Amino acid sequence: MPTQIAKDAGIRPNHISKVLRELKDANVAECLDESVRKGRLYRLTALGDEIAKEL
Repeated sequence: MPTQIAKDAGIRPNHISKVLRELKDANVAECLDESVRKGRLYRLTALGDEIAKEL
């Protein structure tokens, strides 16, 4: 969830939301429950997994 990512990373939630949106647009991450307003869950796509392994 974006709020948990923000808390763990020490970054403001609005910045996390922007980055997640960009990752989603680049097909690196996907939202598992678009209909939920708060508490959305995200995961890496296959492309995101490949990128993460390279890092």
